[in-house]
Amino acid sequence: MERLRHRTDFRAAARGLRASVGAFVVQARRRAEDGPVRIGFTVSRQVGNAVERNRVRRRLREMVRLSQGGGMQDGHDYVLIGRRAALAVPFGQMKQELDAALSRIHDPERNTVQSRDESRRATGGARERSPHQPSSSRPAKRQPRQKPRSA
Repeated sequence: MERLRHRTDFRAAARGLRASVGAFVVQARRRAEDGPVRIGFTVSRQVGNAVERNRVRRRLREMVRLSQGGGMQDGHDYVLIGRRAALAVPFGQMKQELDAALSRIHDPERNTVQSRDESRRATGGARERSPHQPSSSRPAKRQPRQKPRSA
């Protein structure tokens, strides 16, 4: 089991399938090449201060280490996104939630999870352009008023 370290790998996994549980979110993506499972962990600042974020990250790493990649398939990248609830949830329950999330991702019969692109199209939230690019549907510039000609 290898670690994801590059931002491009995390972004690629974000475009794959996702399953949300109480304490974390699992994102998974099938790679083009076969190889060992690669896994990354991320916890945003919204979870808390650095001490709390590191505690969540340690709990997620230990949970994966103890499960020995059970349910994770070779040739896949996984990203676990920690939530604040991971601080209070019992460790055994977190392991059960990981198994449930992985089974939802990999079971084609129960596959109710969507890729991020599919979920945006379904809700109408897809953007074709960056919010920082100027809009092409900008109204035409108004012409200055002309004074009426007097005869």
